[in-house]
Amino acid sequence: MKAEDVRAFSDDQLQDELLKLKKEQFNLRFQQATGQLENTARFMQIRRDIARVKTDQRRRALEN
Repeated sequence: MKAEDVRAFSDDQLQDELLKLKKEQFNLRFQQATGQLENTARFMQIRRDIARVKTDQRRRALEN
């Protein structure tokens, strides 16, 4: 996900995307704990996507 994609979302879509990413992050942690995780690089991608969404939410809050 790119920052341009995040900026195109509405406020509700951002909230939904954040929830979806956090669920995926939880599932990845669970897979890692059970030894089933194959793509460990996905952790960093999810963390960065969460940061992008939160950053854009904060930017929008400061604009209002």
